[in-house]
Amino acid sequence: MAMKKLVNKPENLVQELLEGFALANPGKVALEGSNLVVRTTPKLKDKVALVTLGGAGHEPAMSGFVGEGMLDISVPGEIFAAPGPPRVVEALRAANRDAGVLLIVLNHAGDVMSANLAMGMAKKEGLNVKQVLTHEDISGGPRSNPDERRGLVGCLPVIKVAGAAAEQGRSLDECLAIAERMEANMATLALAVSGATHPSTGDVIATIADGEMVVGMGQHGEAGGGTQSLKSADETTDIMLAALLEDLQVKAGDELFVVLNGVGSTTLMELYLVLRRAGQILESKGIKMARTLVGEFLTVQEMGGFQMCIGRLDDELKALWDAPCNSPALTVK
Repeated sequence: MAMKKLVNKPENLVQELLEGFALANPGKVALEGSNLVVRTTPKLKDKVALVTLGGAGHEPAMSGFVGEGMLDISVPGEIFAAPGPPRVVEALRAANRDAGVLLIVLNHAGDVMSANLAMGMAKKEGLNVKQVLTHEDISGGPRSNPDERRGLVGCLPVIKVAGAAAEQGRSLDECLAIAERMEANMATLALAVSGATHPSTGDVIATIADGEMVVGMGQHGEAGGGTQSLKSADETTDIMLAALLEDLQVKAGDELFVVLNGVGSTTLMELYLVLRRAGQILESKGIKMARTLVGEFLTVQEMGGFQMCIGRLDDELKALWDAPCNSPALTVK
């Protein structure tokens, strides 16, 4: 696949995209320090701050989740690469307050390594920081072995409910408990129908033959659960939702959120077809689709496909889901 992207010098790509991102969202985010993406209007110091990290190239994630009711600081790395620990520590220092800081990390090797090193450095400095790791991708292995599971778009529900709790003035331990409860009650499965290219190098990330799809492909083109012939929207939904419901052991009467995350080139038309079928399946099983999000939240350049994330909601999590937020990628009024 030949790369067709409107870029300038590859070595300036992240700097330039962040400058453009800040210009596009002047009332919400700004760049500070070593390209930390921060809230334009800082949160009060008596409230818990939320920080995350992750490679650029997945826009709007992760910096698109910075804003009121969401993250306080995002630490973007180079394209598809985690930022180094010194920049993560810089963010933790900037966010530090008596109320504490919650560091939200997706389970990818580079992100986890940087976060763990930064946490060690923060502890030596006496910073009040706790960490939650998201690892909800069911293709990585059984629920009993969460360390093998990648973090995908499930980071968004975790950020949403934890951010709402922080905005309400909950303690660091309470925000952590809410984030962990949300994380433990969700599951994601990704589908790829076409690959992507690396915007800095032009290298092909993944190649998928015509007429085929891969269930379980990772965020950076990692191997999935198996290649099979391309199915219709309904058939694909049947396959993916059945696996997610089994993994989460969903029962009749449960209330779920459903997030459909387009990963780059899949259209809203296709995602709406998938959501329609998911609604039919859940209704037939006596399961309530309590909340939905459909759009592009965590992308892989021009990859085709989507991530389906479901999660079990209780009354408290629903209220936090519905709480106001104002970020470039998600606004709730």
